[in-house]
Amino acid sequence: MDIKVYNIQGKEVGRTVELDESVFNVQPNPHVVYLDVKRILADKRQGTHKAKERSEISGSTRKLYRQKGTGGARRGDINSPLLIGGGRVFGPKPRDYNLKINKKVSALARRIALSEKLREDAIRVIDNIAFETHKTKEAYQFLKNFNAAEKKSLLVLDEWNYNVNLSTRNLPNVKIISASDLNTYDILRADMLFISEKSLDIISALWGKKEQNLNV
Repeated sequence: MDIKVYNIQGKEVGRTVELDESVFNVQPNPHVVYLDVKRILADKRQGTHKAKERSEISGSTRKLYRQKGTGGARRGDINSPLLIGGGRVFGPKPRDYNLKINKKVSALARRIALSEKLREDAIRVIDNIAFETHKTKEAYQFLKNFNAAEKKSLLVLDEWNYNVNLSTRNLPNVKIISASDLNTYDILRADMLFISEKSLDIISALWGKKEQNLNV
């Protein structure tokens, strides 16, 4: 399976590279993708939410009025959840939202996502994603060369690049990521993937395995 290679001017360089079919030619499995995306989004949650309950409110514990004969609720003290400023009933507490799935399932989800993007013709392989300056104008022109200026774009780099990082940080629809950190959620969220040629070797080394029959 071959794909054309482009330069940052949006022109073909006159050669192709072979894609690893075990990564870019995987049959869809929506449930596997769902599990991995659910894991990624859950890991983003801080879980630091907290509300004070009745015993944690600072206030007097004196009895407000007599127990019987008033016709009202038996509010024991000023900290009662029935009153404004009182504690909260069953309020949220700090917790860990992290989910665990098997590494093989997560790797399969990445391969499925990449395969779907290739079928949608949403992947462009660039010989070298590098800019001469750190100006936003240069990054915007790069996207414009591929008619992706208004699309959500994901730039997959083989190594961190100072100019690429600075020139894209003011573009709200652009995200850069290293090939080793590529994940299912970012792949699916992007309309276009720009992958550096050297990143293909990293991707194949990490997830280029024979597709496994996972009954998930």
